[in-house]
Amino acid sequence: MKNVVIVDSVRTGLAKSHRGGFNMTRPDNMLAHIINALLERNPNLPPEAVEDIIMGCGNPEGAQGHNIGRNAAVLSSLPLSTGGTTINRYCSSGLQSISMAAGQIMAGCYDTVIAGGAETISMMKMNMDNFVNDKLSRTISWNILSNGHDG
Repeated sequence: MKNVVIVDSVRTGLAKSHRGGFNMTRPDNMLAHIINALLERNPNLPPEAVEDIIMGCGNPEGAQGHNIGRNAAVLSSLPLSTGGTTINRYCSSGLQSISMAAGQIMAGCYDTVIAGGAETISMMKMNMDNFVNDKLSRTISWNILSNGHDG
């Protein structure tokens, strides 16, 4: 089994939702910027060596929908042959993506993966139609559905 190391980490700054500095910035564009910054900071990593992008997103719809992991890969300086996927584990989506990337490397499936998470509140409609299945919303509290506990 291969050893896994985290070589670097990059993130955007934080801003207030709906009125902050990033309120009109698409999350896929922010991710592409972050991927490019990571590549610039690590010149010994050729873009073609990155085999997959795994991104976590708690609400993958709207501007952060349509497989934001793949969209960010295409929008970045990575070659089009780089894969991309999006996972949803609600609040732990970013952490889960890093765990999945590590597992893929340990298993010998990949050598180099970029993993992380993205979430933008500013570009999300807060009262999304049909966001939660009616049956689930009547029988299970939102805390249990999204966090696994009621509290």
